[in-house]
Amino acid sequence: MRGAGDQLSIGERIAFYRRRRGLSQAILADLVGRSEDWLSKIERGERDIRRLDVLAEVAKALRVTLGDLLGEPVLMEDEERHDDVPAIRDALMAPSRLSRTLFASALAPERIDPAPVAALVESAWLSYQGGDLGHVVQALPGLIKTSQQMEAAGADDPAYKRQAASISARVHHLTATALSKIGEADLSWIAAERAMQAADEADDPLVLASAARSGTHALLAVGRFEDALELGEAAARWLEPKMAAGDPAALSLYGMLYLRTAVAAARHQDRATSNDLLAHATRAGERLGVDANYWQTGFGPSNVELHRISAALDLGDVTRVIEHAPSVSVDHLPVERQVTHLIDFARALSLTAKDDDALQALLTAEQKSPGIVRHSTVVREVVRSMYRRAPGLGGPEVVGVAGVG
Repeated sequence: MRGAGDQLSIGERIAFYRRRRGLSQAILADLVGRSEDWLSKIERGERDIRRLDVLAEVAKALRVTLGDLLGEPVLMEDEERHDDVPAIRDALMAPSRLSRTLFASALAPERIDPAPVAALVESAWLSYQGGDLGHVVQALPGLIKTSQQMEAAGADDPAYKRQAASISARVHHLTATALSKIGEADLSWIAAERAMQAADEADDPLVLASAARSGTHALLAVGRFEDALELGEAAARWLEPKMAAGDPAALSLYGMLYLRTAVAAARHQDRATSNDLLAHATRAGERLGVDANYWQTGFGPSNVELHRISAALDLGDVTRVIEHAPSVSVDHLPVERQVTHLIDFARALSLTAKDDDALQALLTAEQKSPGIVRHSTVVREVVRSMYRRAPGLGGPEVVGVAGVG
């Protein structure tokens, strides 16, 4: 079912898994507290599931993942046909990673200078923020293996061990974030777990707070909204007393954690909690005073507004999104944030059947980052919805923007 060539809509996937489980429409509808007519329209493509929390409930009833219903993943390809996701999988799941005791004789750890590796990691992070997913995916297997070698070499040197762990946390954080962006939710969780484990070893509050972001990304990707909320809030509360010196990096990580938890609460349809968490992030943004990029957070007042719009979309406030999204200045923010904002805007426009405007938003996003747009499950569903309403809309542009032809 999952992978390249899967052209099914979400409704068609629901029908497939429902039949495979031997469930009638009436039984599945009852399991998720909906009518049989509602489910029938979803499966026939006459109605869309607009809320992720509802889709997560359907996935739970069918005993599949959220990614299974979203049709994740597709092959990771850019204009140069890069597809190194299998290599990332191999690096993450290497048997030697499971036990240093069992594989001690085979590891032969090599002491690697941390400085150039750290520079390569930060360069890969900047590529991610610049929307160049192909470059990031190509670089990750080597960075993962290098960080693992460094961790093995630091067993008898506490100072080196902390440096190695800090680098490993950053590598695996980037891995988790990039994988969640291209639909590899299960691998993203493995990478996030590795990031958190390394961050514990690094003994640096900023490393741990940053790594916790990767955990929220992974949990959101698999539809575990309450768990993402719990992790993000725990990390933000833990970091709060460490901000006494007014460190802008700590303030940025703190604010970003609250933005991720606000989105988690919105996807769980908890409006009050989402608003409260956005208020925490707003105060952090006001204290920072500028749109900065400490620890590749892109945090500041503008990013707060983008997350406020994203949360509103998840809460169903579509009209508000359409009215406010164009007024937020985003050109100075990382490309990844700009593109994510444009995708949110296009989704809102599509939900109100403003398909011409939605298509233009997607085409603008694609010009900024073809990789993000073409591997976005949200984009694919928006395009499918538009194409069902008007098969001739945009011609080959619609087909090309998300590979739905």
